[in-house]
Amino acid sequence: MLKNFWYALEFAEKVTRKPIRVTCLGQDFVLYRGESGAPVCLSDLCVHRGGSLAMGSLVGDRIACPYHGWQYNPDGACVKIPANAEERGIPRKARVDSYPAVERYGMVWAFLGDLPEDERPPIPVIPEHDDPTFRAVHFEMELNANYERTFENVVDASHTPFVHGTSFGNPDKPEIPPFEIRSDDWSAEADIFLSPPPPKGLWGLLAKRKPRPEYVTVTNGWYLPNVVKLHVRLPIGDMLLYDFNIPITQDRTMVKIIGYRNFFTGGWADENARKRIEKILVQDRPVVEAQRPELLPFDLADELHVRSDALQVAYRRRRAQLIAQGWWVGGDDIITTEGPRRNATVIASPTRRDHPELASAWVHKARNGGKPDESARRAQ
Repeated sequence: MLKNFWYALEFAEKVTRKPIRVTCLGQDFVLYRGESGAPVCLSDLCVHRGGSLAMGSLVGDRIACPYHGWQYNPDGACVKIPANAEERGIPRKARVDSYPAVERYGMVWAFLGDLPEDERPPIPVIPEHDDPTFRAVHFEMELNANYERTFENVVDASHTPFVHGTSFGNPDKPEIPPFEIRSDDWSAEADIFLSPPPPKGLWGLLAKRKPRPEYVTVTNGWYLPNVVKLHVRLPIGDMLLYDFNIPITQDRTMVKIIGYRNFFTGGWADENARKRIEKILVQDRPVVEAQRPELLPFDLADELHVRSDALQVAYRRRRAQLIAQGWWVGGDDIITTEGPRRNATVIASPTRRDHPELASAWVHKARNGGKPDESARRAQ
């Protein structure tokens, strides 16, 4: 799992003045909106006795822990301890990690890492979101698979005739013609020619009035750390799916999808669009969940690649570079305890750079001295 990136954690309409818990990179976070409406993202773990802030309530811009009422500002600093007399100060170590958060493209994003603002990778651009000719629907599904497996699945054009059959691919013409990749440091995409199946259902009604093309152009792309795009140019218009593959843990992924279309743009067609997205995921799900090894290999040579795998290979090469830079969630991000929940992830926030003298405020030592166990070492 990669840190030091902006992660889309939740659909914007679900983030309100009522705190909610979300999980990403193995860590729990609390999301809510301040009085101005701006999103706030904090570590869900109260520094006092480990209460869940997501179970708490808001007092203005502050969030109050449900256990002892400690109140935290959006910057993570505790500003009130109800059990203390007024003349007693707040311990300087009384703070939680606060992560930069923004709302964009119908999602709430948080920067999960400690890089300074001018060193952070960009949030991917989704131009269709502000285009009035497109209508969007949302869909989500949890998969028991690693997020990199679900991520690569979407940019893998050659699986469509076999996994999706005549609903999306054409088993009679599975060949993938050569394609060129357009890439930069944070993304890669390609225009791929696929033989389409005959359109069915509601979408087929209009398509029958137009000649069926021999090939359709499908643009597949990935955007670090976990976003993939599928752009299908149909005879009746354009359909684009942006998949946010949120790593809950190493082996569980929440896939949140924004689907855009510039045809049948009335609300009456939304449910049909969601059902088509769901059908694609339901077909992919058993195949991806059964992949072995469950985690993507670190060595490019550990799996066999062919020409049609070029987008996946491009991702794995860039991933290897970022791992070498220390952007992989590893032993330094793992808290080890001897309790029922043995391992937990804690991603350092920019707040730690702002207050280096308080580094020990975030140190949780286990009985074994705080050293990562063997599973944590293997995760590096």
